[in-house]
Amino acid sequence: METPREQRSNKKALMMGIGLDNQDGHKRITRGENFFLVGGSEETHDRMTETAIKVNEKLQARGKHLEEISPEEFVDIITEAGDH
Repeated sequence: METPREQRSNKKALMMGIGLDNQDGHKRITRGENFFLVGGSEETHDRMTETAIKVNEKLQARGKHLEEISPEEFVDIITEAGDH
């Protein structure tokens, strides 16, 4: 039987972004360490990518992984990352 710590270490988390404002016909897909982004205009897709990268930088600065943080901490981080 796994301990709670082992159960947490087996968890994986993924940020997923879906842009719905694409009118130019391009299919945009970006994958990263713990994110998958699809769609959107060039501007929207770039903003999603920049935000996902900043979230990862903030997680790294805190010494944490996405699957280790609470939903509240995620909201705090994504809010900080979006303030650019």
